[in-house]
Amino acid sequence: MTNSIELYYWTTPNGRKITIALEEMGLPYDVNLVNIGKGEQFAPEFLAISSNARMPAIVDPDGPGGAPVSVFESGAILMYLARKTGRFYGSTERERIAVEEWLMWQMGGLGPMAGQAHHFLGYAPNFDPPQVVPYAQDRYWREVARLYAVLDRRLARHEFVGGDFLSIADFAIYPWAARWEFQQQVLDDKPDMLRWFKMMTARPAVQRGMAVAAEKRSDLQSDREAQEILFQQRASQP
Repeated sequence: MTNSIELYYWTTPNGRKITIALEEMGLPYDVNLVNIGKGEQFAPEFLAISSNARMPAIVDPDGPGGAPVSVFESGAILMYLARKTGRFYGSTERERIAVEEWLMWQMGGLGPMAGQAHHFLGYAPNFDPPQVVPYAQDRYWREVARLYAVLDRRLARHEFVGGDFLSIADFAIYPWAARWEFQQQVLDDKPDMLRWFKMMTARPAVQRGMAVAAEKRSDLQSDREAQEILFQQRASQP
């Protein structure tokens, strides 16, 4: 019997990439909540697993050679799990290249740009005092819109992001795309992205992955303690 993977998780898009993947892959896992709004990502025991003080991270007791292994960074976790199961990575080298291209597109493009859009459009205006930076708001809104147009063009040619097969690239992109309204985007002018988004949303495993600990999520637009920890960089932070 496969031992459960220990998942260190909070309800962010990056965390939800992994719950979606684990649900789609049918792997057993235990959830260890790391409340980033309380600063739990800076605890020594978590830093021993995730050196960058970022979640998600996993510990797989059935790692390479049968020995436990810890993995941090969401993209690295997805690639590890895909190799472990032999699923959702494509079946040929060309397919794997495409999956990795779009996984890196998410990691280096959509995630950082959408994250900045979340910050300047959704969070900073609700600080005390409010921080409204029109240049930053416009810059990141436009960049997310551009990236979604890129995704729409890709999906006009393929059913899924990596090709005509479901892959870890879809798992990586979906939780960020799921916040399109918070990013002040529209999808009506991106019909193929919208088709893909609805298809992914309807998948039971995606729904289960998105629902993990959803009730624990705090409102960063009003939670002053979480804003201080996440955005103001406390002096005590390592």
